[in-house]
Amino acid sequence: MKLRLALSAIVLSLTPAFASAMCSGMSYETTASSCMAGQVWDNDTASCVDPVTS
Repeated sequence: MKLRLALSAIVLSLTPAFASAMCSGMSYETTASSCMAGQVWDNDTASCVDPVTS
């Protein structure tokens, strides 16, 4: 019983480490929310650009 409890505690304590390791290889995309102040998102170029005033 104590062995099962100890193994369960070890497994449960390591689970978050494995979950975060799975996400480390993901690439992050630039989106409109990450544009600098005064810039807007351009879908054609997939980047932040200065707004065109007309």
